Amino acid sequence: MGEASKTYLLVDGENLDATLGGSILNRKPESHERPRWDRMIQYLAEHWGQPVTGLFFINASDSVPYSFVQAVQALKFKPVLLAGAPTQKVVDIGIQKTLEALRDRRGDVVLASHDGDFLPYLKPLVGNRRIALAGFREFMNSDYRPWFGEGIELLDVEYDMALFTAKLPRTRVIPVDEFDPLEFL
Repeated sequence: MGEASKTYLLVDGENLDATLGGSILNRKPESHERPRWDRMIQYLAEHWGQPVTGLFFINASDSVPYSFVQAVQALKFKPVLLAGAPTQKVVDIGIQKTLEALRDRRGDVVLASHDGDFLPYLKPLVGNRRIALAGFREFMNSDYRPWFGEGIELLDVEYDMALFTAKLPRTRVIPVDEFDPLEFL
């Protein structure tokens, strides 16, 4: 564990954005409420003490969001533009193929998504490298729960990684040692 010389970060931006807008804010996020993606790479480089290769998967089936692609590149991510049939979940397929390809490469892996469809692709990577899921803790697919502490680390994008400049209106379970009643008064 930890012998790898790099971390591969795979970002399912659609999934994180949908969770932020649909489950936390219940509306489209305003610019100050959006994640600061560059903080994710910086956090992981410091957390695991090695360089990070960030891959940001984007569905480009209908059109290419060039301004977003340029922004992602400026943040040191490699945009992965994927297209397919309307029935295909191209971002999921791209991430699944990448996780399969990582079986034969050295490197630690962080998947930024809540989607449980990736568990069968992550399981074979557990044991000989560090693996983490990044997202909102309370919205992580429950199929991952048995793996937390058993080979997969959970990194909360707000509380651990500090990707947001504004405090999000989240309802969460608070460890009693961290409880601050002033937050509720």
